[in-house]
Amino acid sequence: MPRQLIALRLATPLAVLALTLTACGGGDSDTTAQQTTTQAKSSPSKTASSTRLIAGDSVSGKITEDTGTITYGVSAQRLTFGTEAQAKAAVQDPADAKGKVLAVASVRYTHQAGPTLTSATNATDSTTVWAGGQRGAILLGSPTDAPGCDDPYDIDAWTTGQSHTICEFYLIAATAKKAEVHWSPDDGTPYVWTFPGPGA
Repeated sequence: MPRQLIALRLATPLAVLALTLTACGGGDSDTTAQQTTTQAKSSPSKTASSTRLIAGDSVSGKITEDTGTITYGVSAQRLTFGTEAQAKAAVQDPADAKGKVLAVASVRYTHQAGPTLTSATNATDSTTVWAGGQRGAILLGSPTDAPGCDDPYDIDAWTTGQSHTICEFYLIAATAKKAEVHWSPDDGTPYVWTFPGPGA
């Protein structure tokens, strides 16, 4: 399912977004007091009929890659929220971020079956973040090699049994009580992980 993007150009991607990088690395909670982090919790894998999930739940689905069809296990680990000030500083036009905060989605993908992947995965293409019933705006140009996050373009050979955590940056409504990570495999089955939103 192709991702629909709202392209927001970053003014200073590395300096401004540095405050949110602990979303993927699990750093000290004291580093940024204004962030709200939802940590992943262990729980059993869900079947295809279980589309509503919580942090750490794992699902499986097939994705067509350049080397063939690969079955992935996918688990949304957490969402970390920044501040509205950070969001405004991250885009060229602060008006684009009015009433919004930065959100970092940390998702773990596990190669469960299929050929070795030798190029950037397509598994992330249908991953999106929603809040308040609206799709978040992905920040193009945000860092892909943040601490605890694997750069998908640096993965030379992804073989069965290997897992990689890939993080993406979004803008979502600051007042949203609930936030969601959505992912769909090639068969279109929608999986939704629910987290407390930045306004919870």
